[in-house]
Amino acid sequence: MNLVITISRRFGTGAGVIAEELSRRLEIPVYDKAYIEHELEGESYADEAELIKELATHSCIILGRCASEILKDQGNVFNIYICADKEDRIHRVMAKKSLSYEDAKATLEQNDRARADYYYRHTGKVWGDVNNYHMILDTSQLGIDKCADILLRYFERIEII
Repeated sequence: MNLVITISRRFGTGAGVIAEELSRRLEIPVYDKAYIEHELEGESYADEAELIKELATHSCIILGRCASEILKDQGNVFNIYICADKEDRIHRVMAKKSLSYEDAKATLEQNDRARADYYYRHTGKVWGDVNNYHMILDTSQLGIDKCADILLRYFERIEII
């Protein structure tokens, strides 16, 4: 089956690690902001939505870019939202980017605002609204490593993989 996984996430949740682990274990590619922006530079697509719809013709994982909303009418799409406690996210950003607590907190808050604004501007919806996702995973409660396992077990159980 052609499985498309969209992952929306708060900054600093470890969602990229989860996406990479799913990619490795399912043997499907991950497409993120950098990949999509690079593809758009070639100007072979009218906009991000067109490119995302094209990527979704094959099994893949798409990080962010309002993919959950762009692909909402496709039955093969599974939308995930990754969250975590703010303090955990701050400490993860501190470690990953070698920032002070205050700088990491400011970076996180700025990034969250930018993502919320981007999502609203492109969809008219509230970013992180539980009604927009099939599953929400909290890496503070579950751990980053367990989230990919949870998703894989779920996909196996409902016989998607």
